[in-house]
Amino acid sequence: MAFSLSDDQLRALALDALDHARALGATDAAAEVSESTGLSVTTRKMKVETIEHTRDKSLGVSVYLGQRRGHASTSDFSPAALRQAVEAAYTIARFTAEDLAAGLPDEDMLEHAPRDLDLYHPWALATEQAIELAQACEQAAFDTDRRIVNSEGANVYASAAHFVLANTRGFCAGFPSSRHSISVSPIARDQGGMQRDDWYTHSRRADGLAAPEAVGRYAAERALARLSARKLSTRRCPVLFEAPLACGLIGSLVGAASGGALYRKASFLVDALGQKFFADHISLRDDPFVPQASGSSPFDEEGVRGQARDVIEAGVLTGYFLGSYSARKLGLKTTGNAGGAHNLTLHSTRTQPGDDFRAMLRKLGTGLLVTELIGSGVNTVTGDYSRGASGFWVQGGAIAYPVEEITVAGNLKSMYANLVAVGADRVVRGGRVAGSVIVEGMTVGGA
Repeated sequence: MAFSLSDDQLRALALDALDHARALGATDAAAEVSESTGLSVTTRKMKVETIEHTRDKSLGVSVYLGQRRGHASTSDFSPAALRQAVEAAYTIARFTAEDLAAGLPDEDMLEHAPRDLDLYHPWALATEQAIELAQACEQAAFDTDRRIVNSEGANVYASAAHFVLANTRGFCAGFPSSRHSISVSPIARDQGGMQRDDWYTHSRRADGLAAPEAVGRYAAERALARLSARKLSTRRCPVLFEAPLACGLIGSLVGAASGGALYRKASFLVDALGQKFFADHISLRDDPFVPQASGSSPFDEEGVRGQARDVIEAGVLTGYFLGSYSARKLGLKTTGNAGGAHNLTLHSTRTQPGDDFRAMLRKLGTGLLVTELIGSGVNTVTGDYSRGASGFWVQGGAIAYPVEEITVAGNLKSMYANLVAVGADRVVRGGRVAGSVIVEGMTVGGA
């Protein structure tokens, strides 16, 4: 996946935008120039359904007149289009109201010597090869069992991108990165009806992906396991959230602890620093510097240096996720999280190396294993949590039967406080890392 523009060309474009902003009278400015390429192939029932080749480029510029800000963007990198974008941002800033929180990050917060995190591993993937991989993934699903009768498709995706971010406070840096994945969604059928499930593998490196056949078989096994699902009566019981869903629970915390929700007073974590939300054995680490990881970056979207830190330490909330704007609104300093969290990892001092998924079922004993959640149903203002769900009823530490058409409900405060175990069966989803988790005392709504 070759780029059409060099890093030096991206840098020159960004600096040209800043020079033009200064010439117009801007007090500050920032420009980001990026280019990306990608290949996405989807097959369904072994036939090619879509082939997409993408090549995108963008220049975005923010112009400040004191504490008034304007922003514009263009995909045309000609000198005339660049000037027009800068002038459009300048004009918007002229007619925008002042905002005391607006402005570039403080110069001492900027990362002027970014480290190399080994994020760029392009995949020289031909279209024919991508088709073969997608077909192999889907075929493996169909070969698993005769009850796999249909498929929503298999996808193979390879992408690469690079960018340069520059501002008028002396910051100018960027880096290339890559992201690749293989996924499939098979459908199973028996006399009781049909069920679907899915699975995927993703990595910055092609050789870090699971084999397509393994992805297909596992997705098929998940769909088959859901056949002949039953309903449950309403009850209170412990709930084991499968690892991918545990990553979602972390995501709910990130949403509530992010600057936008906090300064708008739309979060149950307003003024909550130093308060205890989890048991002593729980910590949550934000680390942007993990080599090759999906959530890694040497600096955030504003050029602010990252920091590895515990946002939950021994159960206590010790940090928020702030960019420069939200930090100023709150009277705090940016945490280098403009754009979100980085490789946020859930830890428990109780977790042992042998605490795999089967061990977590044994720890659950009798209760509900949730493998799919439906709908949003999370109120970050109050912490109320209610989601449609499906999964399995667990009896005596073993799966008894699949269940569907249920809800799981509680409040995030009590759910976090009642998180009693974290598995060693870690997965990565959206820059969050977690094993399966057991939450005691949840309400399960059923028939």
